[in-house]
Amino acid sequence: MTKRKIAIFTGNRAEYGLQKPIIQAVSEHPGLEPYLLVGGAHLNEDFGKTKGEIAADGFSVHAEVKIDLPQDDLVGTAQAIGTGVINLSKILAELQPDVLVVYADRFEGFAAVITGSQMGLPVAHIEGGDITEGGALDDMVRHAMTKLAHLHFTTNAAAAERVMKLGEEPWRVHDVGFPAIDLIARGDLATPAELAQRYGLDLDRPVIVFTQHSVTTEFDQAEAQLAPSLKALEALARDGVQVVATFPNNDAGGQRIIAALKQWAATGVPNVQLHNSLGRYNYHGMLALCGREGVGACVGNSSSGIKETPALGCPAVNIGSRQQGRLRAANVIDAPYDAEAIEAACRKALFDESFRALCKQVDNPYGKGDAGAKIARVLATVDLNPKLIQKKMTY
Repeated sequence: MTKRKIAIFTGNRAEYGLQKPIIQAVSEHPGLEPYLLVGGAHLNEDFGKTKGEIAADGFSVHAEVKIDLPQDDLVGTAQAIGTGVINLSKILAELQPDVLVVYADRFEGFAAVITGSQMGLPVAHIEGGDITEGGALDDMVRHAMTKLAHLHFTTNAAAAERVMKLGEEPWRVHDVGFPAIDLIARGDLATPAELAQRYGLDLDRPVIVFTQHSVTTEFDQAEAQLAPSLKALEALARDGVQVVATFPNNDAGGQRIIAALKQWAATGVPNVQLHNSLGRYNYHGMLALCGREGVGACVGNSSSGIKETPALGCPAVNIGSRQQGRLRAANVIDAPYDAEAIEAACRKALFDESFRALCKQVDNPYGKGDAGAKIARVLATVDLNPKLIQKKMTY
């Protein structure tokens, strides 16, 4: 039997962590053969050059896709999309995959979906139909990717309904759940002992895992929006809370946040450490350590604070507007860009025993942990015919 060639594009560290169960499921399916196309921040030293994490997981990279931000603003983002389309088109023309799989809502993925759809390739999009109304470009990009894609794998029922209300035919839409839950459900994450050894953590003291990205439509305010968070974290660190901070994504404004984080970490605040990337395995371990395995909280404005923390019983403090509108569980505390409010929210997440007990038993709206296998089954069985490519508007 000839295996279907499944091209899987990844352009960012966080995205890859969510794609890993899909790559595993495609690799294990007898009718499928994965071809990883790796680009963007994966190839950038400033963001951890996380291509190495992919190799460490045992996956081979078929091709590297150069998608660099030439400057730290929205002009650079637009130019990066253009270079991504040019470079990826050459790779896809040679590979000729049966399906191209692309994740979520970032500019690198947008470049991939544009390329695949304009080349007449079936495109499968994961995480369509979600909502983030908080000033990032995510919603516009995500919904545009939905309209360019031919198959849709959503993370929740509300998102699936939203995709169909965008005019997509129901047979194209598959509500599979959130792929990252697959890894969490099977315990594929660092243990507290591993984290203590690797990062010098005292397991008897609370831990905060902190990541704050820029809000892309407000990238010129990135430093000002970060400042209250750093003030709050410094107060907590001086009280003995261990703060593990990571670099943001390579969005417009990201370099400004990195510069401010480096300057802050260099001042010698006790109990603070800064890393360009923890890697998916360690990051999920940290969330578990902050939840069911210890005492801590996920703080910042990453989507992981909304979507991955419920599965690990981890309290989350969501800062600012970036994740506004996103479906969430009851373990999330929202805080504005205000140092006192952020510190108060963190202290509740760390020390309010009734709230922490609630976090350990919240209902997770993002599935049970079998998304990868569901996606692989559809990719192996969907009819690859003109009907798949020739989309119809249902409204």
